[in-house]
Amino acid sequence: MKTTYLGTDQFAARVLRRLADSPHRPVLVVTPPDSRRGRGRRLAPPAAAETARELGLQLHQTSDGNSPESIEAIRAAKPEAIVVCAFGQLIKEPLLSESTMLNVHPSLLPRWRGAAPIERALMAGDAVTGVAIMRLTAGLDSGPVAMLEEVPISPEDDYGSLSAKLAAVGGELLVRALDDLEAGRLEFTEQDDAKATYAEKISGEERHLHPSRSADELERTVRALTPHVGAYLELEGGGRLVVSEARAVQDGPPEGAIETRGDQLVLGTSDGGLALDVVQPPGRKPMSAADFLRGYDPPSKAV
Repeated sequence: MKTTYLGTDQFAARVLRRLADSPHRPVLVVTPPDSRRGRGRRLAPPAAAETARELGLQLHQTSDGNSPESIEAIRAAKPEAIVVCAFGQLIKEPLLSESTMLNVHPSLLPRWRGAAPIERALMAGDAVTGVAIMRLTAGLDSGPVAMLEEVPISPEDDYGSLSAKLAAVGGELLVRALDDLEAGRLEFTEQDDAKATYAEKISGEERHLHPSRSADELERTVRALTPHVGAYLELEGGGRLVVSEARAVQDGPPEGAIETRGDQLVLGTSDGGLALDVVQPPGRKPMSAADFLRGYDPPSKAV
């Protein structure tokens, strides 16, 4: 069936690639405009826009998917279904009523509705998460669900690895949902709002690996924010050190102290220690603790 696809980030790009390889290949892809990113502040397209161009799909970029120009572009594509995946813009009427709108959401709804479901599942220590295919409504991820599939979270998963797993599942689940929709057999079940939890956007303060927090909590935060956001230590005397891989350990130095143990760095936490396995000094790429210690004076305290 003819589809239009609304998406933005790398997760959406992976799902788009699977959709384009199906009988439901999009006739139009809608993404936000290019934006300035990175140290050089160069204009770069969203991942979904880059993928759409690579696949030769018609592309419409807009800062407002509800604008008259965007609505006209979507209407001109004459989709039989509209797919929304990590789009980042709230869709309103009249689009909500003009076509069947399916949303690919990376959580087991009603758990983790909202902006950061993958990060929140990792930060909470969930053993399992998954993907939901739901009908998009005016509420925040509160529409009825057609399909759910669980994905286990391994102790080694960070945002990058878990997001890739969920996108692979999401792409397959979406194609199956569209097959069923085309055949007239796709059924929806209302969510239990009483069981809903909310995945708020990650705040700047949550990135701070404050030593007063537990080692397990800090480890989960590092995993949840790597590689796309980044968790960091605030060092005594100024400066930051991004932490890309870390492990909770039982025996740590005093809270806030950073101890060198051979080629390892260990941060003292409220209940033990956090081994800082991969760190990133300002302006440099991530490196092992051993490589860091060969080129930098070891920090002594985090605040």
